[in-house]
Amino acid sequence: MRSGYACRNMPQHLAISGLCLGGLLLLHPYLQSQNSRTYDLKVAVDEVEITFHAGDIHGLPVSDLRQDEVRLLDNERPPRRIVLFELLRDLPIRAGIMLDTSASMDQHHQANQAIASAYIQHFLNPRTDSAFVMSFGQRFQVREPWSNHQDALTAAIQKSGFLPSTTALFDAIYAACRYQFGKLDHASSGNFILLFTDGEDDASFLSLEDAANMCQHTNTAIYTFRQDDQHGDPEGLRTIARLASLTGGHVFPADDSPQEMEEDLKIIQANLRNQYRLVYNPADLKRDGAFHRIVLLPPDRVATVQTRSGYYAPKDKPVTR
Repeated sequence: MRSGYACRNMPQHLAISGLCLGGLLLLHPYLQSQNSRTYDLKVAVDEVEITFHAGDIHGLPVSDLRQDEVRLLDNERPPRRIVLFELLRDLPIRAGIMLDTSASMDQHHQANQAIASAYIQHFLNPRTDSAFVMSFGQRFQVREPWSNHQDALTAAIQKSGFLPSTTALFDAIYAACRYQFGKLDHASSGNFILLFTDGEDDASFLSLEDAANMCQHTNTAIYTFRQDDQHGDPEGLRTIARLASLTGGHVFPADDSPQEMEEDLKIIQANLRNQYRLVYNPADLKRDGAFHRIVLLPPDRVATVQTRSGYYAPKDKPVTR
């Protein structure tokens, strides 16, 4: 959700006497007062911006979709108006490597470090991409801030050692999206968290919905590698599946062969570098903070669509007298 200003549907007598520039109506000098003050007409506009990836049955990006081929539903209603529909090619990547170093992840930690290091060494393009490394248990710590230096990022991954502790998963995700991805112009890059966790959370102050909402706000998808073992917590598996679903990410099995794991990482790259941006005005947007579910219905030639599941409407603050 974004709020801005625009000069749409202005009265004709204003349109012929002014110029719409950067969302402001700049009035003709004839309409300015004698002391040369400029009056700006500001009209609030509520727009929702989403990005999505479309793939064919072979997992390859579909790069020739037209706007009239895609049906969008916002809370089961079509939008009032489509403002923008465009293809984004070869986007730069912004990646957050997040490693759960709590007690429950002890036996998986080295394997997770290997997958994270493989991504940095083989898929991060130092000319266009950057990443940060964060470890978390009861507390989170940024091991390496935003960087395009593969060796420094890999070293930070390898130094994120196991620490017996409880897990504040939701707090860590919220912090990563707000304080790391929140610094970015997140509409001009493919943003994702490569998350390594079993989904257990026994120490967070925030909820799963709080974490997912902040990811949606910064256009950040969560991709994770699921740990399948006989002691796995079913609730934890449901947690990581829901985080991926809400943010437009995906869950991969962590016990893939090296070749399969490389294919999984290639899928992440294809999803994030080739996306569509769609901006629209909802048919009925109430400023009540309610969740709006988004459904994208593509043509038959598209096998998969990945996007966030929705957004929270803005909430007006109560007026005090």
